[in-house]
Amino acid sequence: MKPVIFGLSGPVLTPDERAFFAQAQPAGYILFKRNCVDRDQMRALTDDLRSLHGRDDLLIMIDQEGGRVARMQPPVWPAFPAGAAFDRLYERAPSSAIAAARANARAIALMLADVGVTVDALPLLDVRQEGASDIMGDRTLGAEPMRVAALGRATLEGLAEGGVVGIVKHMPGHGRAMVDSHHELPVVDADLNALETDLAPFRTLRSAPMAMTAHVVYTEWDADRPASLSPTIIGEIIRASIGFDGLLMSDDLDMQALQGSIPDRAAGVIAAGCDIALNCWGRMDDMAGIAERLPDITDAARDRLDRAMASVTRGGDQPPMEELIATRDTLLGLVAA
Repeated sequence: MKPVIFGLSGPVLTPDERAFFAQAQPAGYILFKRNCVDRDQMRALTDDLRSLHGRDDLLIMIDQEGGRVARMQPPVWPAFPAGAAFDRLYERAPSSAIAAARANARAIALMLADVGVTVDALPLLDVRQEGASDIMGDRTLGAEPMRVAALGRATLEGLAEGGVVGIVKHMPGHGRAMVDSHHELPVVDADLNALETDLAPFRTLRSAPMAMTAHVVYTEWDADRPASLSPTIIGEIIRASIGFDGLLMSDDLDMQALQGSIPDRAAGVIAAGCDIALNCWGRMDDMAGIAERLPDITDAARDRLDRAMASVTRGGDQPPMEELIATRDTLLGLVAA
């Protein structure tokens, strides 16, 4: 198995993809809007991937946050609110906000599990900071670490109840970035005391099954390399200071915060200490180069992957997704009441 998650080019596997994936044996896959047509198509695609690898617990992930980050969209699937909705409710009724976040995440999980998706890139534990780039903005769960952690925990629990593994992101914190890492490299000059605010939610939820790194430079920890490429940040901050021992994946390798070829970036994040490299765009030349450059997954990373995928028990009686959405909307309605 190669320590990489690959994207797919379209709604079905091409013959070239099928042959390549069978040989490369990636750790998993990520789906985007281009891969999501309707329920039957998505179920056939995810079943095809599981059959190709003979793994019922295959990591098949999606970025389904709600708000502006949603790969499965109306009118085929319901819209879900961004994290800021739960932050606003928490201001008025914390326990109701936690219940709403949990119901919302469980509804998302039921929607994903229905089409064979096993992992969601949610929740964000980035602490929102005034004046920072809007790339986080309303996606975040707030500006107060305890609130972010409480809503983040409810989200992880709701996803798990619905049969989906959650990913906390973007470790060790993207909330201070002044530019969008999709387009350029953010540099955070905050001092160590300020950075403790960013670390707090991740410490609280350090037992999460999976986490995603940030393509952000933190000058107090490593002035030369973004977190995804920094052995110092991964080893001393993420693994030691935060205490995270789950599966650690990079953010998308194609983001312009990183430099060099895509295979070089993949090799760099694995060498720095990430368990898995994330390559989203399904370009065969890049994927072939990554598979050639990367070693096989380490025993430690494979153990973390297996533990993460085993952390969720699927099946059993579930409430209707519509009932969970109605519960969420009733609670969110308290803000306007």
